[in-house]
Amino acid sequence: LQPLHAKPVPKSSGASQRKKREPEVASSLIKKIFSHYVKMPVARDAFKIVEKCSEKYFKQLSNDLEAYSKHAGRQTVEIADLEVLMRRQGLVTDKMPLHVLIERYLPLEYRKLLIPIAVSGNKVIPYK
Repeated sequence: LQPLHAKPVPKSSGASQRKKREPEVASSLIKKIFSHYVKMPVARDAFKIVEKCSEKYFKQLSNDLEAYSKHAGRQTVEIADLEVLMRRQGLVTDKMPLHVLIERYLPLEYRKLLIPIAVSGNKVIPYK
């Protein structure tokens, strides 16, 4: 007979026990955007449904953009992928180009980042 030896218990790291959470859009941001466009009181349970819908929308949006960039053989999502997606959704048409949507719905600081403009000294912003 051999003496019984206790098996050493493997040490587990704390990170492996945690569940990995997917990044989310902050509920306060969704509420702020939604209430800006609704312009009337909205029930709390309605906001929860809006949060779920926006989460599904952004998940589908990111999956589509990833598929378009992979189809083009790239690792990076580019503006062209977003424009193709918006054309497929019917947001961008020949009568409503992407630049018009940017100018209509985005604040000036974002417009400057997305639409190249010429400034004094023949400099074009954003510089590529």
